[in-house]
Amino acid sequence: MTLDISNRDARRLWLHANGLSSAPTGKLDVMQIIRDLGFVQLDSIQVVSRAHHHIIWSRNNNYREPILDRLLAKDRAVFEHFTHDASVIPMEFRPHWTRRYRQLEKKVRQWDWHKGMLDRRGRNHILQRIEEEGPLCTNHFDTKVQGERAMWRRPPHKLALDYMWYAGDLSTSHRQNFTKFYDLTSRVVPDHIRSDERSDAAQVDWLCAAALDRLGFATEGELQRFWDAVSRQEVNGWVERNAADLRPVRFETAAGEWKKAWARPDIEAKLADAPSPTTRLRILNPFDPAIRDRRRLIQLFGYEYTIEIFVPAARRRWGYYVYPVLEGDRFIARMEVQADRKSGVLTTGRLWVEPGVRWTAPRQGKLDAELQRLARLAHVRHAPAELAPEH
Repeated sequence: MTLDISNRDARRLWLHANGLSSAPTGKLDVMQIIRDLGFVQLDSIQVVSRAHHHIIWSRNNNYREPILDRLLAKDRAVFEHFTHDASVIPMEFRPHWTRRYRQLEKKVRQWDWHKGMLDRRGRNHILQRIEEEGPLCTNHFDTKVQGERAMWRRPPHKLALDYMWYAGDLSTSHRQNFTKFYDLTSRVVPDHIRSDERSDAAQVDWLCAAALDRLGFATEGELQRFWDAVSRQEVNGWVERNAADLRPVRFETAAGEWKKAWARPDIEAKLADAPSPTTRLRILNPFDPAIRDRRRLIQLFGYEYTIEIFVPAARRRWGYYVYPVLEGDRFIARMEVQADRKSGVLTTGRLWVEPGVRWTAPRQGKLDAELQRLARLAHVRHAPAELAPEH
């Protein structure tokens, strides 16, 4: 029997699944946050704080930047690999991830920009150096870009390192100022994890089921896009095989349309248990998992969002790095924020308010409080400034 989920309930369940319902306080458990989300995307851009730090901090404001680095480099509690982008993933998930290494090894060989990497002999030389010297980064090698120099071109050794990382021969040992250090996978991934082999079918089953658990309800396309490690055909096959153990649902979009999707049989209990979101105002990172699937974001919240870092300045609608602003279960604005570490100040730029949202004094007070909290994450101070909201 198909269950209808109202738009308000759909948003409530989605924000709860993303750890954005309750106030981000209390005892900090970073690993549980990452497990609940499935993965946390990495990004090098540091306008306020890098994406991976900001994402975890949004779930618990007690988080500080070195914690994730320790989980990767010392505890080996997470590993780095490619979902839809470079991400950290719980180490215990890795037995369900080995098919992804095989997928990406094949893909990389077909990428035109990757065909300039070192041959097998050159790659073996890199492996030998790492085995003898320990973790190395791209700066430890000196091959040069061949042919025309362009922004996207990489030297052969860098392409080879990336290829072996995608294929699983190398793993991220640690990072220094976000520079990746590569080591032999056998020295990064614990033996009991590497020896835990799962069939391809078992991995597809786990990936689809784990995606649905984290999405709450999902279309086949949303299941495929979650990890980006299964094909749409594989998702369709999984749904067909497990249809008897799934609950068909329809969810209402922000535009009032109804879309078909799938959920677990206990979806009604999950809806009943999902609390109403706190009215707290949050400044989310552009790479936050709650907004990563732009189609889902528009359908559930009617909020159109695009990262414009690669858009020429003259063609940008908003700005280079603009932060979504969430209040309760609504995205009410977007804004420019930057941490100037030389002066030690968090500065604000333009603030764009969504249609139908009145910018009141209480909302400004909530925003100032969030900016103060965000400044502490970046180890700077915030000097409140009068903003002129734009529509």
